[in-house]
Amino acid sequence: MKPVQVGVIGLGTVGSGTVDVLIRNGTEIARRAGREIQVTRAAVRDIKRDRSCDLTGIALTQDPFDLVNDPDLDVIIELMGGCDDAYALVMKSLESGKHVVTANKALIATRGNEIFERASANGLVVAFEASVAGGIPIIKVLREGLAGNRIINLEGILNGTCNYILTQIRERQVSYEEALKDAQALGYAEADPHFDVAGIDAAHKLTILASIAYGIHLDFNSVQIEGIEHITQSDIRYAEELGFRIKHLGLARRYGDGLDLRVHPCLVAEHQLLASVSGVMNAVLVEGDAVGKTVYYGAGAGAGPTASAVVADLVDVVRTLTADPNNRVPHLAFQPGQLAQSNTASRAEVMGAHYLRLTVADRPGVLGEVTKILGDRGVSIRAIHQKDSGSGSQPVPVVILTHRAREADVAMAIRAIEGLTVSAAPVVRIRLEGEE
Repeated sequence: MKPVQVGVIGLGTVGSGTVDVLIRNGTEIARRAGREIQVTRAAVRDIKRDRSCDLTGIALTQDPFDLVNDPDLDVIIELMGGCDDAYALVMKSLESGKHVVTANKALIATRGNEIFERASANGLVVAFEASVAGGIPIIKVLREGLAGNRIINLEGILNGTCNYILTQIRERQVSYEEALKDAQALGYAEADPHFDVAGIDAAHKLTILASIAYGIHLDFNSVQIEGIEHITQSDIRYAEELGFRIKHLGLARRYGDGLDLRVHPCLVAEHQLLASVSGVMNAVLVEGDAVGKTVYYGAGAGAGPTASAVVADLVDVVRTLTADPNNRVPHLAFQPGQLAQSNTASRAEVMGAHYLRLTVADRPGVLGEVTKILGDRGVSIRAIHQKDSGSGSQPVPVVILTHRAREADVAMAIRAIEGLTVSAAPVVRIRLEGEE
């Protein structure tokens, strides 16, 4: 059987790593796939730039559409990133009868519905394991390994940059700004880190996981998103004193008749598994009604881990080349006609416990005013601590842990507290995860 010919769009860190893995493990990969896999063409921005991979037998071009229009190529691997140009290339590849492998989480989260519809209509496969959690095969787990389960809850550390920054703040006792600069110097964060630290990258990934877990159309706009920019060294220290770690989590769960999809910082009890995940590592906890709780841990980025996922997808694609398209595993786990529209739960009604850090004047009666506001809105206090003694002339931090309460009631209480003349700064709110 003749080798499968592959074109790679983008030979950066992941693209070069993919070529390396295919060359290094070529014999083993061919034994698994049933056919030899050859990268014969690649599209790059700068042909003269040195590459870290072996380019023997690979013809380079600066025009990615040269690959898309090449009748000899069977599969296109899209590793260029971005949305608009990548979307045009992927759709044209499908029109040209080529299967696609991509690591582009933003593309899948925001344009995946259209892409999968086109792929299915043309009897083709779009594989995207590498788009979420790097080398952790979480998409295959949800789509195949847990196919017999009704998924109850999914939560995870989905962005290694955020996790690295929070780990550095805690372990080295540095500021957020210093931890971010360190992450940028090591290549964990981009020069413009907004997509990572604002939670957008994690929200793209959660959108994909939630679709597969719950059988809904991809709906990025249904995710509530918060980043880590407001988290301070003090918050991390106070949380640790209370027995918690602060982690940036993506969460998807059934709530009433809808789904609650959120990405934000959380206080996680230090004895829980997610609390121990440090540095740039990722971890995803999935709870199914039959299997119970399962945890998947590993490197969420990097040349090797992401290339591992890309090549695994490529092997799956090669295995399907001679298969009946109607008998393939569906892109989003559920048969296309069985996908439901996302029904977002009312966030105002979602119940949860909260960490609140107030900055208030250090004088008698202040705590009484605060506790009255919370009590009037049905928010019960679990613990309250004034963290610094103060001199009376400077505002002091006060940390409050609440019991479970409606999001709307907590939000109203925060607005009222911030309206007090004794309040010197906005209230910092972090939700508690896994409590009560």
